Amino acid sequence: MPLLVATLAGFPAMQAQSDSAVSDPAALVNPIIGTTNGGNDYPGATLPLGMVAWSPEEPRNRPREQKQGIPGSMHDDRGRPAAPGGYEYSSNRIHGFALTHLMGTGCAGASGDIPFMPMVGEVSSSPADDALSEIYGSTFSHENETAQAGYYKVKLDNGVTTELTSTLRTGSGRFTYPAGKPAVMLVRTANSETGSTDAHIKIDAANRTVSGSVTSGNFCGYLGTADRRSYYTLYFTAHFDAPILSTGTWQDSAVRPGTSEAAGGTTYGTKGFVPSGKGSGGWVVLDTAKSATVGVRVGISYVSAENAEANLHAENPEGTRFEAVRSHARAAWNDILGRIQVEGGTHDEQVVFYTALYHSLMGENLYSDTDGRYAGMDGKVHAIRDGQKAQYATFSGWDVYRSQLQLLALIEPTVAGDFAQSLLNQADQNGGEWDRWTHNAGITHVMNGDPAAPAIADILAFGGTNFDSKAAYKSLLQAATVPTPHDLSNEGCPVECVGQRPSLDQYLKLHYIPVDANAWGPAADTLEDATADFAISELARRMHDEATHKQFLERAQYWKNIFNPQATPEGGYIQNRNADGTWPKFDPSSDDGFVEGSAAQYLWMVPFNSNGLFKMMGGNEKASQRLNDFFYNKDGSLAVTKSGDLHAELDNEPSIETPWLFDFLGQPWKTQEAVRRVLNTIWTNSPKGMPGNDDLGEMSSWYVWSAMGMYPQIPGRAELVLGSPLFRSIHIRRTAGDIVIKASNADTNAPYVQSVKVNGKPVSKTWLPERFVEHGGAVEFELGIAPNKQWGSSPEDAPPSFE
Repeated sequence: MPLLVATLAGFPAMQAQSDSAVSDPAALVNPIIGTTNGGNDYPGATLPLGMVAWSPEEPRNRPREQKQGIPGSMHDDRGRPAAPGGYEYSSNRIHGFALTHLMGTGCAGASGDIPFMPMVGEVSSSPADDALSEIYGSTFSHENETAQAGYYKVKLDNGVTTELTSTLRTGSGRFTYPAGKPAVMLVRTANSETGSTDAHIKIDAANRTVSGSVTSGNFCGYLGTADRRSYYTLYFTAHFDAPILSTGTWQDSAVRPGTSEAAGGTTYGTKGFVPSGKGSGGWVVLDTAKSATVGVRVGISYVSAENAEANLHAENPEGTRFEAVRSHARAAWNDILGRIQVEGGTHDEQVVFYTALYHSLMGENLYSDTDGRYAGMDGKVHAIRDGQKAQYATFSGWDVYRSQLQLLALIEPTVAGDFAQSLLNQADQNGGEWDRWTHNAGITHVMNGDPAAPAIADILAFGGTNFDSKAAYKSLLQAATVPTPHDLSNEGCPVECVGQRPSLDQYLKLHYIPVDANAWGPAADTLEDATADFAISELARRMHDEATHKQFLERAQYWKNIFNPQATPEGGYIQNRNADGTWPKFDPSSDDGFVEGSAAQYLWMVPFNSNGLFKMMGGNEKASQRLNDFFYNKDGSLAVTKSGDLHAELDNEPSIETPWLFDFLGQPWKTQEAVRRVLNTIWTNSPKGMPGNDDLGEMSSWYVWSAMGMYPQIPGRAELVLGSPLFRSIHIRRTAGDIVIKASNADTNAPYVQSVKVNGKPVSKTWLPERFVEHGGAVEFELGIAPNKQWGSSPEDAPPSFE
């Protein structure tokens, strides 16, 4: 058992505490957090769940030997961005400011459409040949950079100062050029982050406009041919407030001064990466005689050029001042960030909290235009349904079903309901198949399992009811019971299996997914499908379908079929299993059969039936010892990240629910200790202050929940397991009923719960029931610097498990 002195040693020294409630949360957002160390977030200007995300694009840093022409695979990704999201803090070169971005993803990124690059001088060679942006890019210093919620500014070393802000579907740019040199704007229409198959640009100098489109996709396309394709077209229109003196375009290596139209994509190369020397774009030389500062308003649409113009007219019409757009963006962020008002904590803790909340609301993007139309998965244009306010796109299901969707539904249930309807619309347009990772109007199949079911159940449980839940339930039930040709195919496997439920036939027959099945990791896929089955059982319960509720609750226990009680001398493990029922060779530190994690890290991933897992492990005492070994090194220090494959790795999804399991074992003080250690050490107010990919805000949502002292542990349900709040007061404002959290002694950095009151009554349970989320209420924590090992220790105090 670790000593108290050892566990507290990792908590940081106290800083000055805030004495009042936060009134301007947008001012506390630091978009630079998560822009290095693999966070892959971007710092540019966007609105909550906005369509436009105007942010820098940086070329990838290249070691010298790779620049000098070393043959082989090192050349395959020359056109790859510095990081997914387009921006890596360690880079110092920008080659454009793109209008769209994905937030916190892996692979090689995606979107990054229509980069605008301000520069001075002449265009004498093709930017398509400038793969490393050494000619048409510019270095910069972070000392000359400002990133705020809804606003980004940088002074480039080429002398141009760029300022960006946005509305939902438009952007406003302000570019201040140095005197005495030609003021040029490059528009790299073909240069989306992962390339393009087509692009068009048209410059109308008389009317000071540049318009065009790009056709792209290719998310994770370098991993296999299943996603090496285009599946969306983005249209744009840009209106400049300065006269255009001259124009030019390029197509591949050909430079054509004086022309005003060009076309051609970059292609995806032979291996899914953008090749050098391909693509098209154009430039304008701007008249800065009267003013060194040039303004540009840009509208975008995934439907048509006309809709891009209409979006611009509706949200950012001629005469709209840059500062007015910036002010509106700041107000929009303050509105949604202010739904959760904290009091207390250090300045850095408040910055990290509100930045995490900010990042939690950037992953999915608005996809419908101001007229309600959007491009569907079937290649047709659709209109939003009656009662639906907007269509959303980009869904990293494997990530966000764990806590991001619950957070969204907690503070914006109507938006969450629209997102559920959007997912159903996508599935209807995709022949009834729900894809696990959608990007704009494309299915990518990336990751594993069937996260759509828990995603829909999460939204419904947390109050997002404004969607056709009966139709969604019927569709998900069909997908879970009737194998499709895609389910039977191994196309795209392992990472991009094309089926919604790969190897569903074998899952239904064997009650697990065996070795050599169509899957990324058979054991991991079995666990994910079991979670999806539990979510469907919950949807059935809410639909009053008792027979299906019982059937899928039983199916949810199929995880037991891959628990080998003799896996190791130390005890049983979840592991791969052969189709004939035998067990292959096993190593708990290996990822064989698993996805982005080891067998030791996946052992605990039965979030809906923790007690059942503990029983399989030989009872609570043995499970407690093993969980203790999982979280603590032999010297008693906490092992929460970078401690090896036999320990927790709280920088990625397979481990993030594990610290809350101590609540189920009657040791809630260990949950409080482990979670606080993570909050205080691997989340910081710095560029590297986020552990691992943010994954469309999933990791950030984990931080928000954890800092509030609670977590939605059970997919598809709204119980909240308890930790300890980071702030002395947290007020969540909701139409369904406010939630108020008070924590005495929180400002002394005391992580341990001494007692709890719910709506004024003392409780010893380590969880809040669903009705608390449904109606709101007050929770009062008394915290201390030493653990109270009696509070919450009784079996009756543990959160529920569903057998």
